Amino acid sequence: MKDYILKEPIKKYIDSLHYERKLSVNTVKSYEENLYLFQEFLKNKELFNVTKEDILAFLKKENDKAATTKAHYFTVIQNFYLFCIDEGLTNENPCETIHMPKIPQKLPKYLTYEEVDRLLNMPLLTPYDYRTKAMLELLYATGMRVSELLSLRFTNVDLENYLIRVEGKGSKERVIPFNETSKEYLEKYLHTYRPLLIKKGKNYDELFLNNRGTPLTRQGLCKLLKNLCQKASITKNVSPHVLRHSFATHLLDAGADLRVIQEFLGHENISTTQIYTHVSKEHVKKEYDSSHPRSKKE
Repeated sequence: MKDYILKEPIKKYIDSLHYERKLSVNTVKSYEENLYLFQEFLKNKELFNVTKEDILAFLKKENDKAATTKAHYFTVIQNFYLFCIDEGLTNENPCETIHMPKIPQKLPKYLTYEEVDRLLNMPLLTPYDYRTKAMLELLYATGMRVSELLSLRFTNVDLENYLIRVEGKGSKERVIPFNETSKEYLEKYLHTYRPLLIKKGKNYDELFLNNRGTPLTRQGLCKLLKNLCQKASITKNVSPHVLRHSFATHLLDAGADLRVIQEFLGHENISTTQIYTHVSKEHVKKEYDSSHPRSKKE
């Protein structure tokens, strides 16, 4: 992480995000960069003499940024001042009377059932094909994040009971069930094909290896997925996260309880999971419009 010369209250806040709240390195870095920009904008003005007008001027200065980025700046600054109030460093929150416009929430991209079938019905010719098949089946079966998938080790997998233990955001562990198809291909990969990928002198605990015998990276998986989508004639821009969205959307379509989906996805707040109810409604409406004889346009 880049070293910034931060004022003491900001440094204390960043340390709390890292050591107490145990946020990811990337999240902490984002907060640190945003608060450093804010500090530089204020020049020599004391952090606890900041006014509502100062914050609005800072956000206006960042006018070329996307609305979501500006909203993130504001959230970071507001959370900083709330932290300072909790710590007894100040009694004032200059953000209190600022009302940021609500950012329209983008619905997550997902694959249709037919697209998932086309993607997962890949030809299996090499050990790498079996590795990729096992990975994608597992992603779609569990809805885990790509970072969680790529950090899996042998000790995380209970093949006998169809369970997988992952470490999510904030080092929080959860256990997710998986299905028979995932078990079949994971077992084939681990017992038959993974040993063929191990290179002499290299021994890693991570399950999924690349052609150098080292753990597969996010970039490597994204490249594999892009190639597979082209072969399967899927024109959508598909990232591994799209399989996570597809998992949640398809479970909801099939009548799964939202709280259960929240648990599977590792969402701290149910409101994060609720976005899939909008996706599901949109999917149902499209199905209705394309299927009902009185809905079809002439």
